Amino acid sequence: MCLLLPPGLIISLQLLRGELEQIRRENQAVFNRALALTRKLGFPDVILPGDTRNDLYLTLERGEFERGGKSVQKNIEVTLYVLYADGDTLKDCISLGSGEPSSSEYRSFVLYHNNSPRWSEMVKLPIPIDRFRGSHLRFEFRHCSTKDKGEKKLFGFAFTPLMREDGTTLSDESHELYVYKCDENATFSNQGLYLSLPCCKEDFNSCPNLPANLPFQRSPKETFSVSTILCSTKLTQNVDLLALLNWKAHPDRVLDILGRLRQINGEEIVKFLRDVLDTLFCLLDDNTDKYGPLVFQSLVFIINLLRDSRFYHFRPVMDAYIQNHFAGALAYKELIRCLKWYMDRSAEVVRQDHIQEAMRALEYLFKFIVQSRILYSRATCGMEEEQFRASIQELFQSIRFVLSLDSRSSENLVFTQAALLNSFPDIFDELLQMFTVQEVAEYVRGTLGSMPSTVDIGQSMDVVKLQSIARTVESRLFFFPESRSILLPVVLHHIHLHLRQQRELLICSGILASIFAIIKTSSMESSVQEEVEMMVESLLDVLLQTLLSIMSKSHSVETSRGQRCPQCTAEITGEYVSCLLSLLQTMSELHFHHLLNNFHSKEELKEFLLKIFCVFRNLMKLNIFPRDWSVMRLLTSHIIVVTTQFLSPALHKNFSEADFDFKVWNSFFSLTVLYINQPSLQLEALGPAKRKKILDKHGDMRVMMAYELFSMWQKLGDNKPHFIPGMMGPFLGVTLVPQTEVRNIMIPIFHDMMDWEQRKNGNFKQVEAELMDKLDSMVSDGKGDDNHRELFSLLTMLFGPYPSLLEKIEQETWRETGISFVTSVTRLVERLLDYRDCMKGDEMESKKIGGSVNLMNFYKSEVNKEDMYIRYIHKLCDLHLQAEDFTEAAFTLLLYWELLQWEDRPLRDFLHYPCQSEWQRKENLSRKILHYFNKGKCWEYGISLCRELAFQYETLYDYQSLSWIRKMEAAYYDNIIEQQRIEPEFFRMGFYGRKFPFFLRNKEFVCRGYDYERLEDFQQRMLGEFPQAIAMQHPNQPDDTILQSDAQYLQIYAVTPVSDISDVPQLERVPERIKSFYRINNVSRFHYDRPFHKGPKDRENEFRVR
Repeated sequence: MCLLLPPGLIISLQLLRGELEQIRRENQAVFNRALALTRKLGFPDVILPGDTRNDLYLTLERGEFERGGKSVQKNIEVTLYVLYADGDTLKDCISLGSGEPSSSEYRSFVLYHNNSPRWSEMVKLPIPIDRFRGSHLRFEFRHCSTKDKGEKKLFGFAFTPLMREDGTTLSDESHELYVYKCDENATFSNQGLYLSLPCCKEDFNSCPNLPANLPFQRSPKETFSVSTILCSTKLTQNVDLLALLNWKAHPDRVLDILGRLRQINGEEIVKFLRDVLDTLFCLLDDNTDKYGPLVFQSLVFIINLLRDSRFYHFRPVMDAYIQNHFAGALAYKELIRCLKWYMDRSAEVVRQDHIQEAMRALEYLFKFIVQSRILYSRATCGMEEEQFRASIQELFQSIRFVLSLDSRSSENLVFTQAALLNSFPDIFDELLQMFTVQEVAEYVRGTLGSMPSTVDIGQSMDVVKLQSIARTVESRLFFFPESRSILLPVVLHHIHLHLRQQRELLICSGILASIFAIIKTSSMESSVQEEVEMMVESLLDVLLQTLLSIMSKSHSVETSRGQRCPQCTAEITGEYVSCLLSLLQTMSELHFHHLLNNFHSKEELKEFLLKIFCVFRNLMKLNIFPRDWSVMRLLTSHIIVVTTQFLSPALHKNFSEADFDFKVWNSFFSLTVLYINQPSLQLEALGPAKRKKILDKHGDMRVMMAYELFSMWQKLGDNKPHFIPGMMGPFLGVTLVPQTEVRNIMIPIFHDMMDWEQRKNGNFKQVEAELMDKLDSMVSDGKGDDNHRELFSLLTMLFGPYPSLLEKIEQETWRETGISFVTSVTRLVERLLDYRDCMKGDEMESKKIGGSVNLMNFYKSEVNKEDMYIRYIHKLCDLHLQAEDFTEAAFTLLLYWELLQWEDRPLRDFLHYPCQSEWQRKENLSRKILHYFNKGKCWEYGISLCRELAFQYETLYDYQSLSWIRKMEAAYYDNIIEQQRIEPEFFRMGFYGRKFPFFLRNKEFVCRGYDYERLEDFQQRMLGEFPQAIAMQHPNQPDDTILQSDAQYLQIYAVTPVSDISDVPQLERVPERIKSFYRINNVSRFHYDRPFHKGPKDRENEFRVR
């Protein structure tokens, strides 16, 4: 089967980037073939000097012709000739396409029987520039016979000159030409016969008085249209531009011509940029006084024209002209004079458009000034050097004058100052050609210093001023150490003012980042140390204040939804953190020494230390850098620990003993604790290769900070009690870091705390209470941690066998109480870890309840911590409610109820309870317990509580509440009589083996089953909760091998409750439902059956007794 493709033309394309000569060198194989180079139809984006071109593109568009007495329409062919003024045909001036040979005539294609042909054929006419004036195009129209192929009869012609009388060329548009009649015998040897005729309507209007006996008669119904596009670097279609270029022909009109320069199309000006500039400077040389101001305005206009996005690519043309073609050796004098005159008038005039244009053109004006001065110096061997320097000095005085003006009441002046500031950094490189680095820096410093402070200018000028400073810092001038030492103070001054007022923070951070980058690359130079000193004095304090403000706003934005603060985004925070870290990183020990000695009072030093410690803490708490920026986080940590090592001696020196200040010391300790616990420094979580790389580069920074913490703790001396027991919890958090050396460093601090507490109070109950509180919160906060078991090993190493805190305590007089304390803490840790194991999301409810009961009883019976006991009462209650075991929830809350008294003693807010009296809290708790008893259908236990409440209400004569509680009690009686309750089954459970949690290990319990739950169902439920357990198939007591095994054994069998006779109503008329409740509730004894054999068994007969 053949695949038929539609007819068409297939081409392949290859894009080659670069200039033509470069492309030739890089693609020689391509150019070795017969390639045709085709230039763009129109001008390229940039026309460089020396790129000469003069191409006229002509398109034969259409024609309208008469039949001429014929019955059918004509077959028309157009023949094109290019003729010079003398009538000769220009040879080879018609190109049909790239790669085709040029010809002297062109013949169009012929449309069969068509008096209105549409050709749309384009040809290129590469006419020499010197033959353009006086040349014209002639179009001859012939009818081609279909019978005789060679017969072509001339019936008309049209023509058009290439250049008009005013010297301009044909405009780029469509031209409708007149068609003149002629025949085959017509002769064109004397072209003057028809050139005197109008070629088109516009031409006819310019010569209305034509003679009657014309050599050729125009056919009024016939027309011929062509369109032209001229691509010429030497010929123009603009009358005003032509008049400017030919100004010597009419010098009396020069002022008028210069005034009309702004009306010329920008495309025409940039196309003839070199010729226009040559003309302007020629006029300036001819008569400076007469033409100087207008030439200056024209030059400013042209320079600003190149700032337009359409002509921006022509800037290289201007640069090439200034370097290679500009010859105005005297121009600098007039340019300086005019520029200064404009600046001096900025305070007087209202409309400042022309002044602003001059400010925007400042860069190229200085290029011309400097190049002009260079040409003059070469020609005169440096004459008038002093006068030139004096004029530049005066010009900069005018610049400073403009910038120092108060622009708050004049919007036009604001725009003038903004234009000047935008252009100002662009002149540095030009000045460096004529002046030394120090001289230029002095000029720039004076100019930047003349700018008013932030309080005297608006926000828009603030931005422009800082942008100008930013470009100054990024300029080549700022890279020289000689100039940087001059410029840095004024730059820092302006940044300091902006940071103090929290204005334009993002721009300021960019400037600082550029400065730090330059200083880093110049770190080997001796002047850098002085520059760092300068930056520390000017910026460090204000950087800290700025960061605190930004972080505070950022935190408030995070906590309030739907709001956004543009000045406290993550970008700004990150920028200023980087600036601070860069400054601290560049500081040496000498810089820190000077910094700390320059504070005038201890109060100033205190404020500084508090700020920097607070910023460091925020760096570790807030997510300044993304999580995967580990290198940046490590660098931050390294800078913080080094800085802390430099600052801590000042803390000890100025705020110890009699001058002790708790606030600053507490801030220091908080910082060290937070630092050591940073997730990014926990090397144990990293792979071996990455851990080794970090240790090789930075060492274990946790150990470095731990030594700093220990050293400062030892220096506290008699002021240590200020931090006991307050810092017990934070220091305990440090010991939980899985790093042996850190833990060994911290053990003496705990011993020290206990020793000081023993000396002060004769015991360390406060330390014990604080430690237990923190242990409970820390372990609880670690829920879900897969490595939580490591915590137990860490804590047992801290409080357990040697070497540990016990080793320290063994040597003290309070040895027994100390050992008891450590033992209690160890037991607490065991229970806390068991509790956290049980509270994992995938564990069964019974395990969670058991862990909570175990910990709750520990706080009550072993350490007597009532707050923690009450806290776990409510946690246990919540677990019962989740399991919908409302009766157990009620009994759990009764434990808290029993601790309360019917008194008016005020109680603080606690858990979810508000501040209230003890009586109110007990009443509210009573109502909640009654609600749970009712939902659990244990109304009998609620009746006694109803009576208790009724007694209290009756005592207070609160009859409304009394009525309510009596009705509830009555409802409970009704429920007891009327509602059906299921008798549950009871089961004995034994948990044997060391794999069970601490609170279950080798213990036995009696469990109450759910409604309708039998032994088999209960066994399945328990095995589901303990999937690793082995079910024991007999009720016998397990031996030691099972009790001490590393496994889980479950022993489950049914038991029968044995009620106390005195608890069950014995009267005959007591309903059975009531008796049944007392038989199965509040029971403490159960009986069950298991095999018993007296004496040794007979293997042959198991029923035989010996």
